[in-house]
Formats: sequence, C-alpha cells, structure tokens
Amino acid sequence: MRTLLFTLALLLPALAFADTANPLSVHVLDTQTGLPSAGVAVRLEQLGPAGWVTLATATTNAQGRVPALYPAGQALVPGTYKVEFMTGDWFAKHHQASFFPSIPVIFTADGSLPHYHIPLLLSPYGYSTYRGN
Repeated sequence: MRTLLFTLALLLPALAFADTANPLSVHVLDTQTGLPSAGVAVRLEQLGPAGWVTLATATTNAQGRVPALYPAGQALVPGTYKVEFMTGDWFAKHHQASFFPSIPVIFTADGSLPHYHIPLLLSPYGYSTYRGN
C-alpha cells in the first residue's frame, strides 16, 4: 500500500503538468445555477485554406473543464481556431429550453502565449466568454 501511495505521489505532479502543457483548455460554468457544466460536448477546429478542419472533440468533466483540448503531443500552430460548445444538447439533457443550439467561439492564436484558456459563462438565453489564463 505504501508503494502504491508513493507511486501516486510521484505521478500526480506529472499528470498535472501534462494537462497544463497542453496549449488549450476550456471551462463552462452555468451562471443560472453557479455550478460547473459537466457533460458539454466541445469541438475544436482550425481554419485552413479549404475551410474548417476538426482537430479534436471532448466533453467537459465534472468541474466543467476540458483541461487539454488541443491534440496531444502537438505544439500550437498560430492561426484561427473555433471552439464550438454544443449547448443545445446539454440544455436538452437537463430538460431546459435554450436559445443557443451551439456557441462557436472563434479566436486567433498568434503563438505569443504558451497556453490559451477559453471560459464560457452560460445561461439559457445568454452567454459570455473571454480570453482566460
């Protein structure tokens, strides 16, 4: 048992670093309840010469976060990206009407930052987002 605890103690900082090493994370909070929005499907796309290309999909965890949305092991390429939050499905699962079936957040990453964080503050009939850290 002590060996297992020692091994976990050694691995936890490495696992935390793995998430923070990823150049993109998102966080969704339900402003109506003040709670994290677990279970929101999220899609990351990059704008290329032929249009939008899907890079990754994920679902927010119990804390309403996707700590590592950019493809694992890849450096962020400067460019225009879209994070789309599938809010209509999430609200439907919670038996609640919503005005927004999805919320696309389009942003430009110039590569000047090692990490980009996109928080979404969500309610059935409004939302807010900003460049977080």
